[in-house]
Amino acid sequence: MNTTTNSLVQKLWNYCNVLRDDGMSYGDYVEQLTYLLFLKMADERSQPPYNQPSIVPAAYAWPTLLQRDGDELFDHYRHMLERLGQERGTLGLIFGKAQNKFQDPAKLRRLVVDLINAENWTILGADVKGDAYEGLLEKNAQDTKSGAGQYFTPRALIAAMVDCMAPQPGDTVCDPACGTAGFLFAAHDHVVAHHKNLTREQLKHLKERAFTGYELVQSTARLAAMNLLLHGIGSEKAVPVVVGDALVADPGQRFDVVLANPPFGKKSSTVIVGEDGRTSTEKDTIERDDFWATTSNKQLNFVQHIKTLLKTHGRAAVVLPDNVLFEGGAGETIRKKLLHECDVHTLLRLPTGLFYAQGVKANVLFFEKRPASETPWTTQLWIYDLRTNQHFTLKTNPLRKEDLAEFVDLYKAGNRHQRQPTWSAEADAAKGSGPEGRWRAYSHAELLARDKASLDIFWLKDESLADSDNLPPPGVIAQEIVEDLQAALEQFRLIAADMGAD
Repeated sequence: MNTTTNSLVQKLWNYCNVLRDDGMSYGDYVEQLTYLLFLKMADERSQPPYNQPSIVPAAYAWPTLLQRDGDELFDHYRHMLERLGQERGTLGLIFGKAQNKFQDPAKLRRLVVDLINAENWTILGADVKGDAYEGLLEKNAQDTKSGAGQYFTPRALIAAMVDCMAPQPGDTVCDPACGTAGFLFAAHDHVVAHHKNLTREQLKHLKERAFTGYELVQSTARLAAMNLLLHGIGSEKAVPVVVGDALVADPGQRFDVVLANPPFGKKSSTVIVGEDGRTSTEKDTIERDDFWATTSNKQLNFVQHIKTLLKTHGRAAVVLPDNVLFEGGAGETIRKKLLHECDVHTLLRLPTGLFYAQGVKANVLFFEKRPASETPWTTQLWIYDLRTNQHFTLKTNPLRKEDLAEFVDLYKAGNRHQRQPTWSAEADAAKGSGPEGRWRAYSHAELLARDKASLDIFWLKDESLADSDNLPPPGVIAQEIVEDLQAALEQFRLIAADMGAD
């Protein structure tokens, strides 16, 4: 972050702390800030030199907040949120179900006048605005009580996935579970950073047509829309975020690139209340003609949905929990179909301690869609093991971009035929490989020969099991035990749900 961004973030955070004493959470603060920033930027755009017609009705435009104080300001703000939430399009997306969370009109007035009105947001660079807002979103994700962490993918992981996908200026990019839109703006920034002389048409494509996000939760979609706007994607008139359940149907649109971290939590279910007042749980099994198998496992459905979203030769990078790699039944069917119809070329095994959802063991699967063929498209799956003998925690040892640098380098984006393993049974100094190597390939035949075509593959020796002198610190061991127990508890919950227990 540069100095301008830092001072802006500091101002916004400091004021958040004032409001927290008033009982407002980080999430509520970011939401209120979103409403006010949107109104201020729409007002700036309607002034010289832009002189663009504002989509905000004049009765609720930014100046109407500056003209009021005390209870009058409070009443107007509440009425304004309600009224704008009834509008269609971008206004509905930003203000849908909006509520005033301030307790004190003086604090609202201070945020309006001293913090937001004091800046000209339109002339601030997209990197400054975007980074400032991202800082707040990350702070919100760290506030474990709010549960907002489930929508937040570590930015170091997003950066590595985007580097491997290497989106191009004309590509269309989709995230079907976009959270706060981290993948979409990272893909945008990657294109801008790697292509210095973009044409006017390419810039227009990047701003208006390149990106599409789907988000189930309205309040999260609102943050995603604002995040994209602040990063220079979309406009006050149209933001590329669709609110709704991506899994319900094939949207019909096809994309060059899909980047996603679908929500963790395995089963989808609806609670039904009978006439006698008793409740029963009905699993939401998704049935679609374009799916290979019918299942209530959300992640397996996302894998199938992403396969549908891709153009032929489109490419995907998806964060998936371990159960997708080894589960039988529908899982086995889907894996075999995926290996046949797509080129499933890379798997990155992630360490624990990366995500705000506790106890998650996850991976990134990279694949490309191919035309229909009698022979399987997957010839070999390259696996990078970043999990064995690696210890990360969110606070004391978070994942950094450097931790993924070796993987990104070995991935060889654009030159995958040049890959060389770093693993070999015997040490080979000339090739730089040996038994400690984290990068090796498995053929299609080897994968199919495994029980249930499981992709849950590891080969490195776990040093903590083999060498008591080389144990990680007690705090790390304790955290790993907690995560393993939470993962086991989650599995038992699912088994109980499958057996029809309440």
